[in-house]
Amino acid sequence: MPDTTVVAIDVRNVQKDYRGLRPLRVRALEVREGESIALLGFDQAAAEVLVNLITAATVPDSGEIRIFGRPTTTIEDADTWLSSLDSFGILSERAVLLDNMTVEENLTMPLTMALHDVDAAIRAKVETIAAEVGLSPGDMGRPVGALSSSARLRLRLGRALGPDPRIMLSEHPNALLDADDVAAFAADYSRIVARRGVASVMLDSRPGIRVRESRRRSSTLQPATGELKPLSAWRRLFR
Repeated sequence: MPDTTVVAIDVRNVQKDYRGLRPLRVRALEVREGESIALLGFDQAAAEVLVNLITAATVPDSGEIRIFGRPTTTIEDADTWLSSLDSFGILSERAVLLDNMTVEENLTMPLTMALHDVDAAIRAKVETIAAEVGLSPGDMGRPVGALSSSARLRLRLGRALGPDPRIMLSEHPNALLDADDVAAFAADYSRIVARRGVASVMLDSRPGIRVRESRRRSSTLQPATGELKPLSAWRRLFR
């Protein structure tokens, strides 16, 4: 079980200029281990900036971000940063899929690059992840380029889960789905992050289909001030 007293993500008075209409501002954001939140009011550019800040790919112009208590600004070399990325799973269109390779090979790559000599333990883990995200045994040998948009997103989710992250960051997953598929994916995503006990932050621009998860809270960014205003009631998350 996750320790809900542990703060996974702590963002305080952060500002980052990214050549948008205004800088990204986030006054205060706290996500505890095992907690799931939806942040609305983030377009795709702003969502990418916040994900990059949380993962320490970039640092804020002002303010502070702590991941499990450690300021991101204390990561001083590439090896330490690469090691820190193991804590994160990122569900994003920016995550590269290799279309000419199979689903199984794409799921295996986050675990080992020895694709032609995969041991039994890794193969079993890949099969477990595929089933967890809703990919069928028949999908495993298919080239990624032949997949539907829903299956591609499920593959991206499987790749993000491969290293067993403690934090999931999701950028506009609704934009990657056909309308008929969003409800099923939303339910599966909620189930997976709840069962794994990871901290989950889902970024979107506006409400859409509701994700049923008792521990989820939702807030909307006020861009001018950086305040995250809690929604007064459950809203639908995907569009």
